[in-house]
Parts: sequence; C-alpha cells; structure tokens
Amino acid sequence: MTKMIATRDAYGEALKELGGINEDIVVLDADLSGSTKTAVFQKEYPHRFFNVGIAEQNLIATAAGLATTGKIPFASTFAVFATGRAYEIIRNSVAYPKLNVKIAATHAGLTVGEDGATHQALEDISLMRSLPNMVVLCPADAVETKKCIYKAAEYQGPVYIRLGRSKVPVILDENYDFEIGKGIQLKEGNDITIIATGVMVAKALDAAEILEKEGISTRVINMSTIKPIDKDIIIKAAKETKGIITVEEHSIIGGLGSAVAEVLSENHPALMVRIGTMDTFGESGEAEKLLEKYGLNVANIVNKAKKLLSK
Repeated sequence: MTKMIATRDAYGEALKELGGINEDIVVLDADLSGSTKTAVFQKEYPHRFFNVGIAEQNLIATAAGLATTGKIPFASTFAVFATGRAYEIIRNSVAYPKLNVKIAATHAGLTVGEDGATHQALEDISLMRSLPNMVVLCPADAVETKKCIYKAAEYQGPVYIRLGRSKVPVILDENYDFEIGKGIQLKEGNDITIIATGVMVAKALDAAEILEKEGISTRVINMSTIKPIDKDIIIKAAKETKGIITVEEHSIIGGLGSAVAEVLSENHPALMVRIGTMDTFGESGEAEKLLEKYGLNVANIVNKAKKLLSK
C-alpha cells in the first residue's frame, strides 16, 4: 500500500533534524505553527523559534534581520499570506539584498480544501518566480520535501518552498538525489512528455500508466525546481517526443506551464498543453473533489495527451 504523507509534515521533521545539525537554523511562524508543523522544531529548540503573531510582513522582515547576523531563518505561514500579504517585504528586504531567507509556505493550491478560495494560493509560484534572486521549489512528496529543506539550508540566498496541506502519495525512495535546478525523469517514453510539479507528479505517473496500456509511450518528468528551471531536460523532451503537457496545482498563468513555454518558445518550439487552474479562483470543498472539478485529475491528463497526439 502506498504511504500517504503531507509535505508539511515532512517539513516539520526536516526542521527538527536540521536543528540538531546546525545551530544557526532558526524558525519563525505567524501564529500557525500547529498547521505549518514548525511546532515540531519549537518543541525541540524553543530558544530558536519565534512566533511573530498574525503579522506576516513582520515575519519576513524579522527573518531578513536574522539572516544579516549569519542565522539561517525558515519563515512559515500559509502560502496565500506569505506571498500575498508579505510580497513587498519579500521583494525589497529579502530578494533585492539577496538575503539568506527560506520562505517555506504551506497550504498552497486547491488541496487546502474546505478553507476555500481566500486561502487557496494559485498564483504564489508566479509571484515568487518573477522575483530576481529567488529560487522556487515545489517538492512532489515527503521524501523530496526533506531533501529540498536540506538543500535550501545549504544554499546561500532566498528560497521559496511550496508545501501542501493534504496527505499525498510517497513516490520517491530514500536514495533519490535532489538537486536545485534539476528536473528528474521518473519514467521513459517516446510519444509524449508529462512535466509535473508538486502534488500533481503522482497523478502524472498514474496517467502515464493508463496511457502505456493504450500503447502511448509516456515520459514523466518531476520538475520540483520551478526556478531556475532545468532547460536541458525540457529541450531534450521536446526533441525526443511529439508533445509536452505541463501539470500543476496552480494557475496556468505564470507557473510551471509558463516557465516551460518560455523555454520551448526560445529554444525548440513544440506542441504543448498546460493543465492547471484556468485563470480562476478556487472554492470550498474536499481536496480530491476540487482537483476533479478543476481538471487536475488523471482522466483529464489522459484525455489531453490523446488530443495532443491527434494533432
């Protein structure tokens, strides 16, 4: 049976482990430590944990201040607040001076579920990707999340890490080697390529399995680094397969689909379809039902792949 673990849970565990290895690791939260799982770190290292209250701009500004003293701050809150309410502080106090701040935002995308449109960040990748000096990571599962957190701590500079609320399948094994800026091919294929990120990677693999049974050889790439995007793996896929589908739990505007389209348009134009939310807000509902309603499901990936190949 496939293990189901939320990426936010893996984040909490990774912080606890890192805290024991590096005393410069400090963690900040905006009064949501139970939900973001930074409470796991707080319990172990209370003197290195700072709850700034419901004050997201202060959360980022304080993290920036700590970074100037040589600390490695991880600042957490829900993605919609981290990237929305604190955007200007991230831009001017973190990205502009290229400070060593890690923004690990949880509860991104439609899978926030019942909290509804106001809490479902569907534009956070777009906002963070457009900032100079910002690295943007979106891990696929618990295994990759832990490795992302470790690499983010090693990296000198601003990093945005997109994490989710719901439990997702563990699809990678512990030997998996994560590297910032590198996409990973999870499955060979010569007919079509699916490039997915975050929670949609598992669904891309499921769709590929169905397509294979119908005689369609399907390549699957896990693009967990949105910025800097792995141009080489995208161009290679465009040259070796007949079309590319991008799949993300985010708006098709400004996210993974846009990043891939930019690479293709300048290097090797190819037939392409973007799957994500179609310039719309979400709504309240169960996570899986929302993914179904907005077309972020296996059946839609399969259908889009067949239509693309028919061209």
